[in-house]
Amino acid sequence: MRCILAGVILALAASSPAIAQECTNAEKARLQELDKAWGDATTSGDRAQLQTIYAADYHGTTLNGTDDRTSVVDAAVSSAERTKATGKSGPLTTYDNYIITCTPATAVITHRNSTTTTMNGHDETSYSRSVHFMEKRAGRWQVVGNAGHPLTESNVLLYMENDWNEASIRKNVAWFERNYASDASDVLSRNGALQTKSEAIASMRTDKTVLESLDLSEMSPRVDGNAAIVTGVIRVRGRDEQNKAFDRRVRFTDTFIKRDGRWQVWASQGTLIP
Repeated sequence: MRCILAGVILALAASSPAIAQECTNAEKARLQELDKAWGDATTSGDRAQLQTIYAADYHGTTLNGTDDRTSVVDAAVSSAERTKATGKSGPLTTYDNYIITCTPATAVITHRNSTTTTMNGHDETSYSRSVHFMEKRAGRWQVVGNAGHPLTESNVLLYMENDWNEASIRKNVAWFERNYASDASDVLSRNGALQTKSEAIASMRTDKTVLESLDLSEMSPRVDGNAAIVTGVIRVRGRDEQNKAFDRRVRFTDTFIKRDGRWQVWASQGTLIP
């Protein structure tokens, strides 16, 4: 029986080359642009645009149940009209951390959603993740299925670790200004030095090290109320101030605290793995 099944699978693979054919990076970029246009059309309530983006046989799953193209488009238009009637801007949602897999005819898009709402003069951000299923029909991508869910606190922290890596590579000082707590501290893995938030940012401004890649593994988040820790291993590759290549692995413990409705880095410590 095992041999028969193997033969059937091989036959199917041989007769269906498109299954293994990945679409181009240019096509992935077009899919990401379509996703953002979809978000803009939803916010503005652009019925005509939404009706071209959703397939006629669209089926989606939401926290409130399921919906079809008519109901989801009507809901977006009604929401936009209510927002316009009040004269106030609605919540601001940004989309990032895209992962796109596709063949020439089908695609799956996942990404993070960060929605910021102003409450009593204070910004509060909630996070969720979307999973979109697309098909190319008559030469045009359309949404045929959709699902999403709020992120757990642990998921939020894991995304934050990735954001931290990206900010480190780009030397994005603004990220550290916003996401390090005022009393944050770093223990450096290379020499054991202790840095405050201001010292860490000052060091970044003058550091000549070039970080080429930061890869995370063995991630383990733990949350207890407004405090959390994330342990893991990070592989750091790049060039030092003398332009010498380095490749090292560090086991770290990052401590977070939730203040002003959002997680902030409170402390970080790393140990170089020999």
